[in-house]
Amino acid sequence: MTGPAAERDLPTLATVDDRPRCAWGLGAPEYVTYHDDEWGRPLHGDDALFERLCLEAFQSGLSWLTILRKRPAFREAFHGFEIERVAAFGDRDVERLLGDASIVRNRAKIAAAISNARLAADLDDGLDELLWSFAPTEPRPRPIAIGDIPALTAESTTMAKALKRQGFRFFGPTTAYALMQATGMVDDHLSSCWRAPERATPPGSEAAK
Repeated sequence: MTGPAAERDLPTLATVDDRPRCAWGLGAPEYVTYHDDEWGRPLHGDDALFERLCLEAFQSGLSWLTILRKRPAFREAFHGFEIERVAAFGDRDVERLLGDASIVRNRAKIAAAISNARLAADLDDGLDELLWSFAPTEPRPRPIAIGDIPALTAESTTMAKALKRQGFRFFGPTTAYALMQATGMVDDHLSSCWRAPERATPPGSEAAK
């Protein structure tokens, strides 16, 4: 599993202000804010989703906290993750990014981000519509413990295969599921987390928007 919920060695719940949280959502201020304000909330917009797709790929092999702390630098280096601008990156941009110590300097991941931007720019209906087309629409039991959260699902596997067929790189089924969690296509806040009661309907349904 990738993303913050992969921290399976943590206890089920923890609190910093009398509100019970998924335990991965503590340990650093960045995690508290991300847990409370972003993770599991529906996110739309081609550029916004492209940013999350890129960051999930860059996170591979690293902690999500590292990515959160570097996110402002990533946004500056990748021009706000505007798809059209990243798609226009050339060799000079690659060398610029490889020399930027404030981001994750991995040539293969940088090349994948640029390649993926070019593919996203050519989509007829946009990245938002493509990614959200794989969001589950049927409700499922909310997880009770971190061990109840899957590493991947049938939907994330289908998403990864579809994007791979189109040429997207650094995007396997576990990364796809982490993206689904991060963008609210699924809501994996634990049943006793204070965020859990906010939405009882499937994230992809009209009532959830």
